[in-house]
Amino acid sequence: MTDFHRIKRLPPYVFEQVNRIKAAARANGADIIDLGMGNPDLDAPRHVIAKLCETAGRPRTDRYSASKGIAGLRRAQAGYYERRFGVKLNPDTQVVATLGSKEGFANMAQAITAPGDVVLVPNPSYPIHAFGFLMAGGVIRSVPAEPTPAMFPALERAVQHSIPKPVALVVCYPSNPTAYVAGLDFYRDLVAFAKKHELILLSDLAYAEVYFDGEPPPSVLQVPGAMDCTVEFTSLSKTYSMAGWRMGFAVGNERLLAALTRVKSYLDYGAFTPIQVAATAALNGPDDCIHEMRSIYKKRREALVDSFGKAGWKIPAPAASMFAWVPIPERYRPMGSLEFSKLLLEKSDVAVAPGIGFGEHGDDYVRIAMVENEQRIRQAARNLRRFFDAADKSLHNVVPMAQAV
Repeated sequence: MTDFHRIKRLPPYVFEQVNRIKAAARANGADIIDLGMGNPDLDAPRHVIAKLCETAGRPRTDRYSASKGIAGLRRAQAGYYERRFGVKLNPDTQVVATLGSKEGFANMAQAITAPGDVVLVPNPSYPIHAFGFLMAGGVIRSVPAEPTPAMFPALERAVQHSIPKPVALVVCYPSNPTAYVAGLDFYRDLVAFAKKHELILLSDLAYAEVYFDGEPPPSVLQVPGAMDCTVEFTSLSKTYSMAGWRMGFAVGNERLLAALTRVKSYLDYGAFTPIQVAATAALNGPDDCIHEMRSIYKKRREALVDSFGKAGWKIPAPAASMFAWVPIPERYRPMGSLEFSKLLLEKSDVAVAPGIGFGEHGDDYVRIAMVENEQRIRQAARNLRRFFDAADKSLHNVVPMAQAV
């Protein structure tokens, strides 16, 4: 049997190599401190769980639901955008509920991509931003990830040297994995660029509420005229610690959302109705739980920066997201991020995500997720300190000989 066409277009899943070592270590009794996967460990808000329990088992709730989301949920998302960003949305035509933002992104790629279409994607970036389009038959051209004025000359070159002309541009701020944050001035320039080159703009705003310093991250839809070419994806996964509930949204341009809705109508019947009702309660309910979530992650960030710094590994403090994007210590950089991540797991029982999994421009970094409590983060730092101290005495045993020349 020959290899399947779409599978051949996907590289080996980098994170699976780390996951295998992690699973084997746990099977042998190791206490792994897992800072690798961005899987929130906090509980969903009590009032949201209560609404789920109240709704489950009611007459008709076990039937197929609405693929684009029940009307009350779409109205709740529109209400959130108006309160938070001052952006008015028509819940009937400009809001689509998705099975998490990842599913929404992948199906939007299916909706808008023809074979051979070129899409501009930041590198490094969250894998679905590129691989959603690869699976849809598209071609990826990498562009810088940092939202600075220097990004635009690179974008211009990418458009000029791409054949055929790119059809879409992906952005993600606050960023996974880099934790970069974009401001409204940058978004204004981005929308102008997209309109100039007739590009669809796809914005991943999953971490809108996970921020620590300064002003709350804006939405690109706050820019006048952005609605003409933009779809933005959000999620309840991080804001309300509801990752396993798989509830997200796509909002913005009506024509693009109609295309997404049509694709989804062939593929799913929407999330379980009680989950949609509970998600509505989350969006319409009190925001104390959001402030508490933000406070917890900020304390974890401080514990990470402080304890890892004392262990000899300087951590740039992220301004937003639940991740730190951390340069590999210079002495280990020749190993590359995958081998370094394996080494940390084997020698210190600490799991991190190798930067190469987010694109080749991430190979000098690892992503550290703040998904363990402060005590566990400090324990990870102590483990790392012991490893670093031992490695100082036997560095030749740490760096693979093939790369140590």
